[in-house]
Amino acid sequence: MINKNYNVVLFDLDGTLTDSKVGITKSVKYALNYFGIAEPCLNNLEKFIGPSLRDSFMEFYGFNEEDARKAIEKYREYYSVKGILENTVYPYIPELLNNLHTAGKTLMVATSKPTVFAEKVLSNLDLLKYFSRITGSNLDGSRIEKHEVIEFVLRESNMPIDDSIVMIGDRKHDIVGANKAGIDSIGVLYGYGSLEELEMHKPTYIANTVSDIECILL
Repeated sequence: MINKNYNVVLFDLDGTLTDSKVGITKSVKYALNYFGIAEPCLNNLEKFIGPSLRDSFMEFYGFNEEDARKAIEKYREYYSVKGILENTVYPYIPELLNNLHTAGKTLMVATSKPTVFAEKVLSNLDLLKYFSRITGSNLDGSRIEKHEVIEFVLRESNMPIDDSIVMIGDRKHDIVGANKAGIDSIGVLYGYGSLEELEMHKPTYIANTVSDIECILL
């Protein structure tokens, strides 16, 4: 596998660093119940992992802006208390982060999840120490597009956009965001996006496993 000397590595959170399926899908189910929508199978709600909640509620359930806002409010009622704890680290991620950190790479998180929740997840899982900056969306619903998050974290870090930066994520939104921001990307297949979904948006690399990521970066 070709090794490219990336100095700055941006990670998506859900489906890339952590397996957040249980916490996210139970939170979505809780929100849908408020609207009288029963969804007994959590697997049917995996599509919510990755995109912004607003876009997901509007696309998958036909909510208008106001209902989507209320759904997010109800989602956070559950997530902030229980869902945030229903999260596990993917195997070998701590070792990967430690190796990258030891090699002098600058590691940051760029997620559509609100920054305050992302920080709590990483802190709970003892991963916060590896990252120089954690950036997500705002609780008021702004900065939810992935390219906005990427551009913001690089701007706040005073880093010019160049070919030494790479974005790693499991969904098309990560690849599209990287493309719009003008940086390289690595699509991972151990999360919630398919090979077809990722290849459609032309990531720089595809990684089947966490070990593949390390082969690309080190």
